Amino acid sequence: MNISQVDIYQLGEHAAGGATWAGNSIIVKLTTSSGEVGYGEAVPTLRVQPVIQSLKEVARVYQGKNPLDVEANLHEWHKHDFYMPMSFESTTAASAFDIACWDIIGKHYGAPILDLLGGTFRDRVRLYANGWYDGCVTPEQFGERAAKWAKMGYTGLKFDVFGPYYDYIDDAGLNLAYERVKAVSDATDGKVALMIEHHGRFNPNSAIMIARKLSGLEPLFMEEPIHPDNLEGYGKYREATDVRVALGERLLTLEQVIYVLQNNLTDFLQADITNIGGVTIAKKVCAIAQGFGVEMAFHNAFGPIQNAVTLQLDSSIPNFLIQESFWDAFPAWKRDLVKNQTPVEKGHSIAPKKPGIGVDIDEGLIQKYAASGQEYFNPDEPVWVVKDTWKN
Repeated sequence: MNISQVDIYQLGEHAAGGATWAGNSIIVKLTTSSGEVGYGEAVPTLRVQPVIQSLKEVARVYQGKNPLDVEANLHEWHKHDFYMPMSFESTTAASAFDIACWDIIGKHYGAPILDLLGGTFRDRVRLYANGWYDGCVTPEQFGERAAKWAKMGYTGLKFDVFGPYYDYIDDAGLNLAYERVKAVSDATDGKVALMIEHHGRFNPNSAIMIARKLSGLEPLFMEEPIHPDNLEGYGKYREATDVRVALGERLLTLEQVIYVLQNNLTDFLQADITNIGGVTIAKKVCAIAQGFGVEMAFHNAFGPIQNAVTLQLDSSIPNFLIQESFWDAFPAWKRDLVKNQTPVEKGHSIAPKKPGIGVDIDEGLIQKYAASGQEYFNPDEPVWVVKDTWKN
């Protein structure tokens, strides 16, 4: 069996590009010489065209290879791509191929991949919601929306309360952030875990000020409080604060993960399966994190294929904390793209049980939402922001 065909799809709600980050997807379909099909997903955040080109480069290595040989195939791409350890475009492209190969592996052996990764450790995966606070600006708006999502069954909410502040934050920004977080806590009677999204945008001094301001509200964790390339700053932050930290979505290699863990820069690890090296590397990351006593909370923001494969890992690992979910905030077409995904019920999901990553893809919708060109760019609101929250 070998990979005989590679198809790459750019999907969005606007044929000419105009889709926002949440409404964009990059999907890889691999077909084998024996007719088996596997799907993978790559990261689309403002890099759609470079990622697609990188997928085409990875295809030149994977074409003709046996999809069962995941270790050898990743190693072969690492050999050819001189900048892989430093290139997001390369790591996400390789991850998409690896995920698609694991989809084929599961189908080849007639089992969901969680059964091939160690079996079921938990039947239900606890989720926290993200994407729920679009358009929220005032503390009252945050509180009202939080109450609605808590009633849907979510026991954890993640949200960014810092508006347009970047790098530095002043007293007015600190006070407004506090009021927004407090409004969410009050509206949910303190029964929902609070996760504070910083989007990796502050210098260490400002991040420390934020931690001291918000620590009394007892957040479960502060996510990416400091610019991700400032690892020395993370050390300063850890020494100056007593809040718990989560990071990892922008870690690209196993070696970067090890550095973060060895230097005690995080309490929880948020590796992204579509960026760290697919299932093959993600499984290793989980084992290494377990050795350091660190729990996993995978980053999971892009689409239904990523969601399905992430649930497979969540279900099979012992060191699981909680899982990010955009499921109820996705555009409808993203949910419809998979035919048998397990929905969110009372703030939990189960890993789909069909062979492979566990879901079937509606190829008619792939054709319907085919897109081309660069994605929409808004100079007034960064692409990583939840819509209409980049203001005070």
